[in-house]
Amino acid sequence: MSESKREEQQDDLEKYLEEKAKQDQEKEQESEPLSAYDACVLKESAKIHELIAEAQKEGKK
Repeated sequence: MSESKREEQQDDLEKYLEEKAKQDQEKEQESEPLSAYDACVLKESAKIHELIAEAQKEGKK
C-alpha cells in the first residue's frame, strides 16, 4: 500500500473518531442527569471495585 493512501486512511479514521466522540458527548449531555440514588450507587460500586483490586494485589504478594 502506498504511503499517501495509508496517510489518507489514517486521516479518515481520525476524522471519524473525532465525529463519533462529538456525537457521544452530545448524546450524554442530552440524557437525563443521574438521580441522587444512582449517583450514590455508582460511587459505592467504584469504592467496592477499588477495595477488591487492592485485596487482590495484597493476596498476590
